[in-house]
Amino acid sequence: MRVRRRAGARSDRGSASTELVLITPLLILLLLVAVDLGKLAGARLDADEAAHQAARAASLTRAAADGQAQAQTAAVASLNGAGSSCRQPEITASTDGFQPGGSVTVTVSCHVDLDTPGLPDQTLTAKAASVVDLYRGVRE
Repeated sequence: MRVRRRAGARSDRGSASTELVLITPLLILLLLVAVDLGKLAGARLDADEAAHQAARAASLTRAAADGQAQAQTAAVASLNGAGSSCRQPEITASTDGFQPGGSVTVTVSCHVDLDTPGLPDQTLTAKAASVVDLYRGVRE
């Protein structure tokens, strides 16, 4: 049985292809944004973990100067080991309270390159502190 069309009615042929052509760039952009947000979340976690590892490493040393070097080494090792998207990390260790019962604070800042057009690259900052053991010796 054949269906007859009304006079002057237009065919819907090709409309799905047209819709697909118009929607595809938006879907690709949405996918890029999702990937970049995941990259940013991962970098934030990596920076937090690097700051934590660096603070812990600095608090385990016997001298404040050694703490600075150990914090730097631990943060870089943590970021590299995680395969982080954090680039150009800047690690700052504050060992002013480096005495038994005091604390060491480490700040890690890094740059994250985003691939989505229109989204600016981000700089992340993470901070962590660790207590210097109360019952151990400290060298000056």
